[in-house]
Amino acid sequence: MEKDIQVAIVTCQSRVGNTNANLQTMKTWTNIAAAKNSDIVCFPELCITGYHAREAIVNQALPIDSPAVESVLQMARDNNIAIIASLAERGESGRIYSTAFVCDQTGLLGTYRKVHLGPPEKKIFTQAENIGSLFDIKGFRFGIQLCYDAHFPELSTHMASLGADAIFFPHASPGTSASEKKDSWMRHLPARAFDNGLFVIAVNPVGDNGLGVSFPGTAIALSPAGKILASHTSDRETMTVVTLTRELIGSVRSHKMRYFFSNRRPELYNVEK
Repeated sequence: MEKDIQVAIVTCQSRVGNTNANLQTMKTWTNIAAAKNSDIVCFPELCITGYHAREAIVNQALPIDSPAVESVLQMARDNNIAIIASLAERGESGRIYSTAFVCDQTGLLGTYRKVHLGPPEKKIFTQAENIGSLFDIKGFRFGIQLCYDAHFPELSTHMASLGADAIFFPHASPGTSASEKKDSWMRHLPARAFDNGLFVIAVNPVGDNGLGVSFPGTAIALSPAGKILASHTSDRETMTVVTLTRELIGSVRSHKMRYFFSNRRPELYNVEK
């Protein structure tokens, strides 16, 4: 991590079948994030197309070279900011993926397809067959995982082994209240940060998806020590801005008793099954 990075975390509403309105919402919040001098703005899972785990999402799926994605790239160019966004992607052979991508003022930097699908998603989506590489913004290296991915510690450990300074977890996790969702996240997300000595940033949509599924607006940023740096729980669209500092990550990784990751012995337990 070469410098401090300011991140804007946006809980916003994304409706299935209303992609243009979703993009306008993203544009509004991206403008605000840039005005607050953020380096990166992160949106929830499937913020472009809206999230649904039933057939209704199939007709909304878009290729990664679609005009909708180009609109997000233009937002990044106009605001000189990096954007983490996602959509239901229509990939090769018509397969549908939950796909995140990162772009900045130079264009599309890469994509990440969801590796672990929740049981209801398996009838609609296709799971990725590879994890891919990290993203780099101004010397700040990070991975992305989507919602259900967060429950599999090996994935975070793999990203840490590649040199991640942070992992972003865009969610589309329905049900419960925002405070209950935060409590649920606090069971496992601090462990992803603490065990691997990296920042964790998670965000959920808010409101109805247009098809009767409601999401509690929740966002959280955790330090490499697993402590809360910033969070919000709300039933309205909200943005939280947090600075991820070299000092915080350095204080963990330079401490001989607090940085556990460097003392792993993967040759003993790095098994496939």
